[in-house]
Amino acid sequence: MFIFSIRDQAKELAKFGYPGIFLLSILANATIVLPAPGVLFVFAMGAVFHPVGVAIAAGLGAAVGELSGYLAGFSGQGVVEHKENYERLRGWMERHSTLSYLVIVVLAFIPNPFFDLAGIAAGTLRFPVTHFLFFCAIGKILKMLLFAYAGASSLDWLFHE
Repeated sequence: MFIFSIRDQAKELAKFGYPGIFLLSILANATIVLPAPGVLFVFAMGAVFHPVGVAIAAGLGAAVGELSGYLAGFSGQGVVEHKENYERLRGWMERHSTLSYLVIVVLAFIPNPFFDLAGIAAGTLRFPVTHFLFFCAIGKILKMLLFAYAGASSLDWLFHE
């Protein structure tokens, strides 16, 4: 039902192409702790554009948007101080710094609102921003690839018998 209801809006947003997907993905992922429905947009755009291009544009935009959490941690602002999940994740990342990049990839791949905690922890622990962006982008692109292909195949399934 959702796919059918947004098909007109998806066509309207499609006029902005891959740069529009990139920018909307930045905005959808720039929130800290509060999730925005960016994957739903990727799902819809996967039916309009090639899913690989959508995944790359959206994944790179999502990684850039996640810098908000990283920068909050890097600046030392107490966005989530004393939160049990954050403290546990930060402690683990501090003890296992070589595996922390894998954690960033996995948490970026899994659709969840808790990735911001990993970004804040990475910023607090002063992980190099280039490393954070690279590993975040890998996870986000892979996630967006699944959603873009799901959107492309779902619309094909709905409108073709």
